[in-house]
Amino acid sequence: MRSSANTHPRLLVVDDEYFNFEMLKVALSADFELSYAESGKSCLSSAIANPPDAILLDVCMPGLDGYDTCRMLKNTPETRDIPIVMVSGLESAQEQQAGFDAGCDAYVVKPFSVVGLLEKINTVV
Repeated sequence: MRSSANTHPRLLVVDDEYFNFEMLKVALSADFELSYAESGKSCLSSAIANPPDAILLDVCMPGLDGYDTCRMLKNTPETRDIPIVMVSGLESAQEQQAGFDAGCDAYVVKPFSVVGLLEKINTVV
């Protein structure tokens, strides 16, 4: 983990809905330092410029969706080792498998409990 003992792990939240980031910020800011990217493209540049300890990645986004963004992150030397937790309203086994096939480290289905999400994040960070 890159964080020193007195700082929280850094999470990059990637979601085209800013409201979702606001909700996560309220729920997770006691345990994590959160930053926001509104698209897959901005996630890539942000993760390279300032690598987070983990990425929370929404699946359904316009342009680059979460699967494509995840594949790109895992195929980029600067970002390939950053754990990725995919977050999606798509709950079928096929959708979850597509996330793991793209390279995600965990998959969380919306709506989720904050406790469940924290467990997934802490498992991969």
